[in-house]
Amino acid sequence: MTVVFHQWLLPFALVLVELAVIARILLRPHRDPASRIAWLAVVALLPVLGILAYLLLGEVNIGRRRLERMRAVLAGLRKDVANSAEAVVLERHDNLFRLGQSISGFHPVGGNTGQLTPHSNATIDAMVADIDAAKKHVHLLFYIWLPDNNGCKVVEALKRAAARGVACRAMADDLGSRSLIRSDHWQAMRQAGVQVANGLPIGYPLLRLFIGRIDLRNHRKIVVIDDRITYCGSQNCADPEFLVKAKYAPWVDAVMRFEGPIARQNQILFASDWTSGVGEDLGDILRAPLPAPVSEGFPAQVIGTGPTVRFSAMPEMFESLLFTARREVIISTPYFVPNESLQSALCTTAYRGVDTTIIFPARNDSWTVAAASRSYYADLLAAGVKIYEYVGGLLHAKSLTLDGEITLIGSANMDRRSFDLNYENNILLFDPTLTAAMRERQLDYIARSRPVSKQEVSAWPISQRLWNNSIATLGPLL
Repeated sequence: MTVVFHQWLLPFALVLVELAVIARILLRPHRDPASRIAWLAVVALLPVLGILAYLLLGEVNIGRRRLERMRAVLAGLRKDVANSAEAVVLERHDNLFRLGQSISGFHPVGGNTGQLTPHSNATIDAMVADIDAAKKHVHLLFYIWLPDNNGCKVVEALKRAAARGVACRAMADDLGSRSLIRSDHWQAMRQAGVQVANGLPIGYPLLRLFIGRIDLRNHRKIVVIDDRITYCGSQNCADPEFLVKAKYAPWVDAVMRFEGPIARQNQILFASDWTSGVGEDLGDILRAPLPAPVSEGFPAQVIGTGPTVRFSAMPEMFESLLFTARREVIISTPYFVPNESLQSALCTTAYRGVDTTIIFPARNDSWTVAAASRSYYADLLAAGVKIYEYVGGLLHAKSLTLDGEITLIGSANMDRRSFDLNYENNILLFDPTLTAAMRERQLDYIARSRPVSKQEVSAWPISQRLWNNSIATLGPLL
């Protein structure tokens, strides 16, 4: 009798655990139906592996204590920080900036100027020049910071600034920048007086699994100097040759350098990450009067998203831009795994006569994303969306221009990782001149790309379509 009891005990316990996980999947908030169905199928078909997979990867869990600390810090910063007056924007764009404000709490601010940097090396050289001219403070945050030529240029510039008495704070994601963090350069910066911090530290990986997901990362790229200069775009602190993935090089990025009140909003975003991770209060810097704008400038707004920010914030921003378009939308993104509403918005935008173009890299460093992206080509092309694949390296730029007037630039991709798992930063701006520069860069990407036609996609062999579509079904398993 005892033997029979023990024989039934383990299967019975497994069934109870499986039912509990199924209930958790069904009760989890903000889970789209496709994702629920996918996880239910995995747990039902592969009970043990499916349960483990869901517990490790199925929920956006950054850890209760870390979540509470982040939200408390950001709430305090928003409450206490002095900011400039809200800029007046055109009525046809008001809905975009209102949506942005609902995400990050930042209203559009005027008096900004900006330039699109020529290329990756020029971007780093400009950052180094600004760091060398800094008088008060330098704040940097990168997802990937490599100990290569460009990465070390920034390291040395920070050491020089710290030696002059400039307050330097540098944060790098613990996973993306592990090669720099483990190198002698990290300790050398600390010894030179630069305050350094690991973003979202992993610690002991096995223990981390029980506290929160390891793959929730800080994907932001933020540089703020003296509360008046800031950079925003897709580039990590590294050479375009990107030696960790050299076979895809060069990595082609787009970055803008801004001066004006918009720097304060990026400052707040940096401070939220720094204070929640390090514990240092930067309130005195954030409450200081803003430097006077150098000109009337243009309105701009920082949009910061992440797993502890409102659910679906980034796809909402993309979709609103698409639905606002009247004549033209041009998009560049290296990683494209849209949710259903974003895919529908892209098709709808083209169907209603808006000239809609998307530029992807021809060779992607993620084979899963490459396959999943191409599973969406047929429907996009049928709707009239123009698709180009860039062949001059890995097009890493994340950009969107709208009707020659509006630009969205930053770190967020059009994929589920950026939507649900990564902390991202973007800037939304209205300026026909700067947008024209970004659009010209996008046209240059197109000139270096090959068009993808409906005939080409329809001629793909069944094996390729099966592969693409099979990989795409994994998208909802985030």
